[in-house]
Amino acid sequence: MKAYVFPGQGAQYVGMGKDVYENSPMAKELFEKANEILGFRITDLMFEGTDEDLKQTKVTQPAIFLHSVILAKNLGDDFKPEMVAGHSLGEFSALVAAGALSFEDGLKLVYQRALAMQKACEIKPSTMAAIVGLEDNVVEEVCNAIDDIVVAANYNCPGQLVISGTFEGIDKACELLKEKGAKRALKLPVGGAFHSPLMEPARAELAEAIENTRFEIPVCPVYQNVDAKPQTDPESIKANLVSQLTAPVKWTQTVQNMLADGANHFTEIGPGKVLQGLIKKVDRSAQTAGISQL
Repeated sequence: MKAYVFPGQGAQYVGMGKDVYENSPMAKELFEKANEILGFRITDLMFEGTDEDLKQTKVTQPAIFLHSVILAKNLGDDFKPEMVAGHSLGEFSALVAAGALSFEDGLKLVYQRALAMQKACEIKPSTMAAIVGLEDNVVEEVCNAIDDIVVAANYNCPGQLVISGTFEGIDKACELLKEKGAKRALKLPVGGAFHSPLMEPARAELAEAIENTRFEIPVCPVYQNVDAKPQTDPESIKANLVSQLTAPVKWTQTVQNMLADGANHFTEIGPGKVLQGLIKKVDRSAQTAGISQL
């Protein structure tokens, strides 16, 4: 079965999408429509901006969404997914690609999500850290024992878990996890504690926007971050999207479930190759490919 996966924040790079814009009239039209919807020329930042420009959450999230979705749409009839999933922000790309959301509504939600997350980051300074080389339950136990906000945020692959929380909580957790034998406990260059209780203000804001957006039944099951299970019911999809902001991304479990349900070929659509690498770490025999340009 063919599975398509869509990357999240961190996969961006300067120049992303430029070749698609220049070589596909359909892609150019969608990029220009996006500039209009957003009220600024995001294409200028994507194609000719700086790394700093692209690192801003309000730019990163719509930029990755646009690159991924427009590449999927550019495949035309060749895009025949039997299952889809996306990592964090990538879940919105997956939903649009699978027909659960329109391009315009997906972009508006992604931009609202990015702005809401940026605001939440400003309310309480916070961060994330990658923990490598420990079992998930060891990381969870250490986080639970700390008297501060620090939680497991991204279950990326066996032996790699990202934690999220206050600066103090993350520093303490990194120290304790190194003592427990972590190969690495590395703070990440992110704007805040994504997928943690510190994103509650953003969750509340996004919930209203999602509730007022029309969702359709997707053309194939969408494996969602919150429970790693396949969904086709629009109401369940909406509820999981809202929960996603404060709940962990269960990527390891998502890939395991897709494999168990018959996925034998994964294609990553969008910038970078991060998800292909993570899938291989879940199952070395999994077939992977990527589409990041025309």
